[in-house]
Amino acid sequence: MEKFTTLTGVAAPLPIINVDTDMLIPKQFLKTIKRTGLGKHLFDEMRYTAEGEEKPDFVLNKPAYRQAKILVAGDNFGCGSSREHAPWALADFGIRCVIATSFADIFFNNCFKNGILPIVLPQEQVDLLMDDAERGSNAVVTVDLEKQEITGPDGGKITFDVDPFRKHCLLNGLDDIGLTLEHAPSIDTYETSQRGTQPWLWA
Repeated sequence: MEKFTTLTGVAAPLPIINVDTDMLIPKQFLKTIKRTGLGKHLFDEMRYTAEGEEKPDFVLNKPAYRQAKILVAGDNFGCGSSREHAPWALADFGIRCVIATSFADIFFNNCFKNGILPIVLPQEQVDLLMDDAERGSNAVVTVDLEKQEITGPDGGKITFDVDPFRKHCLLNGLDDIGLTLEHAPSIDTYETSQRGTQPWLWA
């Protein structure tokens, strides 16, 4: 998993509440088990017409936000079904941080496991960042995970909370498999011992 240390990029405004996972990545794109290639289908029904043409009014289709790395969103982001394809699609598009007043629990957990930092802030601070994000290509925001600090286009700073263990995992690029592999020497020692005492398990 890619490490998350400091992220600087354009923040895109999405002032919509209850953005569910079917809006993030519609069900017809869930056939794959690959984490790549889903970015082009992120917000598919909001980004494209039935004929596959881009809707120019949707935020991520606007020139200023096509390379957005941060999403400032409405309340209860990521609700709906527990599809891990939702954070996969965000990450594949290039979005590494989502800021909102609240998230659905499963989506929130899945973000950390896929290198995305979900940040929960009070409504007044989200409103400030939403205003910043409305600046288009000038909406450059920096998220410093080590300092737990967001710096806006004008230099204003907002601090945020994050679980220490999840912070450690993001800073070091550790998903569940990576965490397990940190104990590889102990696992190898155990397996070597077990081969000697219970060889029939390895036949």
